[in-house]
Amino acid sequence: MTREEAQQLFAYDAWANAEAFAAAEALSEEQLTATIASSFPSVRSTLGHIVAAEWIWLRRWLGESPSAPPAWVEQASLGELKAQLAAIEAERARFLEDRTEADLEQPVPYRTLKGDADSEALSGQLRHVVNHSSYHRGQLATLLRQLGRVPPGTDLIAYLRRVRRG
Repeated sequence: MTREEAQQLFAYDAWANAEAFAAAEALSEEQLTATIASSFPSVRSTLGHIVAAEWIWLRRWLGESPSAPPAWVEQASLGELKAQLAAIEAERARFLEDRTEADLEQPVPYRTLKGDADSEALSGQLRHVVNHSSYHRGQLATLLRQLGRVPPGTDLIAYLRRVRRG
């Protein structure tokens, strides 16, 4: 993986997350927090999980190993989650700017939330974060449909077409 490939993946991730947040912003507070059977109990909770996971992985790349999601995620409003995500994206962009191809292939050790030691090449971890967020955006699409809404299309190919067309 090159730095440019990593940057493109995270540009896609940021675009897709922005689409997801835009869809959530069109919901009422009642819809945003309505309990719906899924991995996470609501649209807000699902978005919170995406943001928290992106925060956890960035912290790991910066040499920390959080033992839990950040405390702010539980009570954060949609606007606060969106602001946290913007801060994470900016910090991650600065982090990626200095990485070489060799850096991207080096294992980065970390501890899981359960405290277990693990390690994987940074490139694999980067891919995982984007894939993880995509997975949960798919769940968000189902939640939105259950609320009678049309979810945004956030497939990678949709992003690539958008970039190509300008």
